[in-house]
Order: sequence, then C-alpha cells, then structure tokens
Amino acid sequence: MLRIALPNKGRLSEDTRELFNDAGLEVRSSSERSLTASLGGEFEAIFVRAQDISEFVADGAADVGVTGWDLVSESERNLVSHLDLGFGRCRLVVAAKDDAGITSIDQIGSADKAARVATVFPRIARRFFADRGRNVEIVPVSGAAEIAPHLGIADVVVDLTSTGSTLRVNGLREVETIVLSSAHLVTAAGGPRNGDPTRKQELDDLVTALASVIRARGQRYLMANVPRDAMDAVRGVLPGLNGPTVIDIADGGRFVAVHAVVSADTIYRTISQLRALGGEGILVTRIERSVP
Repeated sequence: MLRIALPNKGRLSEDTRELFNDAGLEVRSSSERSLTASLGGEFEAIFVRAQDISEFVADGAADVGVTGWDLVSESERNLVSHLDLGFGRCRLVVAAKDDAGITSIDQIGSADKAARVATVFPRIARRFFADRGRNVEIVPVSGAAEIAPHLGIADVVVDLTSTGSTLRVNGLREVETIVLSSAHLVTAAGGPRNGDPTRKQELDDLVTALASVIRARGQRYLMANVPRDAMDAVRGVLPGLNGPTVIDIADGGRFVAVHAVVSADTIYRTISQLRALGGEGILVTRIERSVP
C-alpha cells in the first residue's frame, strides 16, 4: 500500500487528519504518540515534521506527502502537487520597518551595499532577490524573524503571514508577496515508486477521495416544494450542478419537489428567493462527498 507522510503536530496536522477522516481514511494508531498508523486500512501513514516531508517524499521514504507549498519550495526538491487541500493558507512576504521608507523591492540593496535579509526560508529568499537583481546578504534564522530589523540584525525580513497582523504589531510593513502557500498533496516528479501502475491507481483514488470532500465542503444539498407555474424562475435560483432535479409529488397537485446542490455561501439568499416564489418545506443538508 502507499506510504503517506503526514505532519506530526500543529494545526496542519489537525486539518490533515480531519480531511482524511472525512474521506473515510480514519487514522488508526495504537497511541497518540505512534510514528505510524493505518489510514482506514487502505494506506500507511508515517508522522514526521512538516518541514521534513519534502525530503521523505523526494528520497522515496514515503510515496506521498502532505505539507505546505512554502516548505516544498524551500526544499528545492523535484516534487509535483496533485491537489491543493485548501487549508494552511498563508503568504511568504518581504517586510520592512514602518519607518524605513521601503515601499518597493527596488529599494532593497544596492550595487555598493548589500541589504541584510533575515528569514527562515533562505533558499526562497536567495532565489527571489537574485531573480530581481538585488544585492542582498541572507541571514538565516530559526524563528521570530520579525524582531531582526529592530535589533539591527537585518534590514528586511522574508516571513510567513496569514493576515499580516503579526507584522503590523511588530512595526513592519509588507513590501511584496513572494509565495502564496497552502497544504498540498505531493509526490516525487516520477510518481510513487517510479510510476508503478498499481501505485498510480492508488494515488488517483486517493486524490479523487480527498477532492470529493474538499468540493463538498463548499456546497449544500437543498430540497424544496415549489409551485409548478414558478419553475422557470426556480431554475434561475437553483442552477445546481446540471440544473435542479424536478420530481412530481404523489398527490399530483400544484407543487413539485426540486433538489439541487447549491453554494454554501449563497444558501441564505437562495432560501429567501425560493420563499418569495412560493416555495415551502425547504430542507438543507450538508454533503459529505461530491464526485463530478
């Protein structure tokens, strides 16, 4: 079976376990501290640090991995993303002190003086500034890069942020985004075990299962009884995946039952529109899986 490297702790680990559980691949281990586990009896999981997963997958110790795209980019290993899992979203940005007057990358470093850049992502930072033709000296740090400019250790930082609030609290201003990141399902470029057909099918099945859960999270299944003579208007309200399903009610009266998949973001307005058209008996349920 496929061996899948999963994050061993933190919010990334929690979100990954929830996704796999929802896909019917429940993590089954002998204890919370186990380094390996079964995923629904279909796959084997190994739990390692998120920053090490790229190496495990690239070196063949794991066939598949779940980790942040920022960590994949920093590893510089030849990995391929098969699915954006939609959580762990963040940005890797260049930031400078509010009073530094830096508003553009072109103001960082000059021909006769290198700017010092503190970061936990030295490879990404080095590539970025080299591509932009800026003269910089990379200062690797293990954490809390945002304090470096205030201590005189660096002129700017390259750091992760989700909302930008931590940077603002520490008196830093974003200059430019380098990488948009989220959790991805990755394999080595040649596929699991060098493209073994059986392993490839297992990977395809895994991608389908996880994608079906992710797709369903933003949708709701809606059922309602609506007047027959309002169907043209109802179709405009309930486009669904391929238009609403229309079912005759047993008594053959003036109502028909309609079923449709609708966006969770618009469900409040959809119900209001159906009620305005005379809809009643409206029922909305969550969807566990959605396979197109």
